[in-house]
Amino acid sequence: MRPIRSLALAATSAACLLALAACSGKAPEAAASASASAGAVPDAAGPDNAPNVSVIDPVVKLPAVPGNPGVLYFTIQQTAGKANTLVAVHVDGAGRAEMHESKTENGVSTMAPVTSVEFSEGKPAEFKAGAYHVMLFDLANTVKPGKNVEVTFTLANGDKVSTFAKVEEAGGMEGMMDHM
Repeated sequence: MRPIRSLALAATSAACLLALAACSGKAPEAAASASASAGAVPDAAGPDNAPNVSVIDPVVKLPAVPGNPGVLYFTIQQTAGKANTLVAVHVDGAGRAEMHESKTENGVSTMAPVTSVEFSEGKPAEFKAGAYHVMLFDLANTVKPGKNVEVTFTLANGDKVSTFAKVEEAGGMEGMMDHM
């Protein structure tokens, strides 16, 4: 059932983008970039968007060394209602996405996979350098700086939230070390 919804959503989005491009005089790609801005919160009425959940400032940082994993940072929050649990993240153009948590204890930094992250109203989950983050493996060569990629967040109850993340180059060693 989900593929049909996704196909319908994609078709509707494409039609809207073409209409916007025709009205604005911009090329469809420019209109797509404008409507898929990073940090944009998906339409809460969309079929795949969980109620009262929003994703803030999603950004993909490419690896400093091609072939190494990239990283996804964002904040996910519950704006009303009961707490939620994030259980999976899918990033278009990544062969695999894994949630990890970095910690530093007694001067020793460690990183380990996590299977879920809870968040609730007033207590968002921040995915940032040195804390929770999503490692992105086997990035396609189509994932390039300045582009946007679709990201889908899956909650424990099966609800999903989809949005776009801006793709950025790694800043020196940032992509390699800050996620540790």
